[in-house]
Amino acid sequence: MGVAVANILVLAVAASTPPASLRATGLYATGSVTVIAETNRPFAPQYPLWSDGAVKRRWIYLPAPVTADFELPVGTKLWKEFTFGGHRVETRYLERTAAGWTFATYAWSADESDARLVPATGEHTHAAIAPGKSHMIPPAADCRACHGNAANPVLGFTALQLSADRDPDALHAEPRPTGALDLPSLVASGFAPAQDVAPRIAARSADERAALGYLHGNCGGCHRADGPLASLDMDLAAHALATTIDHPSRFTTADASVRIAPGAPERSVIVARISSRSPVSQMPPLGTQVVDQQAVALLSRWIAQRPTLSTNQNLAGDHR
Repeated sequence: MGVAVANILVLAVAASTPPASLRATGLYATGSVTVIAETNRPFAPQYPLWSDGAVKRRWIYLPAPVTADFELPVGTKLWKEFTFGGHRVETRYLERTAAGWTFATYAWSADESDARLVPATGEHTHAAIAPGKSHMIPPAADCRACHGNAANPVLGFTALQLSADRDPDALHAEPRPTGALDLPSLVASGFAPAQDVAPRIAARSADERAALGYLHGNCGGCHRADGPLASLDMDLAAHALATTIDHPSRFTTADASVRIAPGAPERSVIVARISSRSPVSQMPPLGTQVVDQQAVALLSRWIAQRPTLSTNQNLAGDHR
């Protein structure tokens, strides 16, 4: 048995403006920008979002237990740190207040002595991510575009992402930090209701499990049955890929016209779109400027290996 995703939350603008400095959010011990406050716990989702090769660290402050459907309580704070080339570049911040969720981004100074609040319009950085490309700290509207479409605006803190049964083939898997929160520790401490602590994606092969996990982590936040993009449900609900296999796509190329063509990745629109970084065709549409070549290879291999992909197979398993 798994944990259901939280009911849709109202993403109202918080009553207070985010602090001007990252120090003031409570991430670090007093007087430090390197020592994490003891009240904040690290965690690592097993299917991380591709962010142009950034090294990421995450922490959460939980003032009270999560509910049975993994809704996070008022007062919850989360941070995600982005490092490129060994230097901290950006830290993102979410806080649930009584008025709704606050989204903020902080840019690190060159000497990493502090990180200041970025304007709502976002900001270019000097951190190189590819030849001729540098990291862009997203505007607040981009944060809401992704997190606002999801049933739970915190996309990486779910039962599946924190499962004790971690996928050894998950793309871009991050080592679990010392003292990291996971589903077993949440349940053992009473911060999550009693449940199966090892939910996993039911799949017919290691490639299939990793491919569906990648789609869940990188696409399912927006493409889900209970969101505005329900016509293309890439989340791992029952019969997860029923809306993709052999279904025509509104976006087509010279070779690809269906979302997933079993046995033929070259005719699958999903492969064409993750292989692109054109503004009119790329997927995900935000937050990345560099093609995830490992994901292209994995999804292509999975589709090629499965000429008999079945829309009737329950691929979801106990994934929450």
